[in-house]
Amino acid sequence: SYDASELFAAGARAAEEGRCGEAVERFYDRIAREFPTSRFVAPGLYRHERRFALPLFVSSVVLFYGGAAFAYFVVFPVIFQFFVMTTPEGVSMMTDITQYMDFAVLLFFAFGLAFEIPVATVLLVRTGLVKREALAKNRGYVLLGIFIVAAFLTPPDPISQTLMALPMYALYEVGLLMSRALVRARPPDSEGDPA
Repeated sequence: SYDASELFAAGARAAEEGRCGEAVERFYDRIAREFPTSRFVAPGLYRHERRFALPLFVSSVVLFYGGAAFAYFVVFPVIFQFFVMTTPEGVSMMTDITQYMDFAVLLFFAFGLAFEIPVATVLLVRTGLVKREALAKNRGYVLLGIFIVAAFLTPPDPISQTLMALPMYALYEVGLLMSRALVRARPPDSEGDPA
């Protein structure tokens, strides 16, 4: 069974002793024992891939929930204010709970996925599919693409589209910064060290 305090205490001791890589490996091994899917994937990963997998997983979860929270606390009030303002005079706005829940879940999911951009950017650069310089050079096309994607993922109003596109672009820039830091910190030729 899972004891988080024991696991975090071991990680803190390893960090104090300068053995962070060892702490990450132990944490990943603990996750591999707890979750059956990771037991299937773990043997196929190199050691450096295992060290990369845990931060990637944690940041993916945090970013997804951050996107859903952004949708709830920032986007929802603005969108509903827009809907109230566009309601014709003399007509009372009566929201159907089914449509409201469909709308809310769609926005949570869309913003959660949109906030995964730094993870996708880092993965693309780390795997070598795209060079960071090429992503940085084509910022204008990326911005245009982000506004087009935001138009499809949000309701048909420019406010929610902009409220999705601006954080997506900011997260794209964060992904570029993170990919620069991770690629620079990458070991020169560690492809041959099986786990």
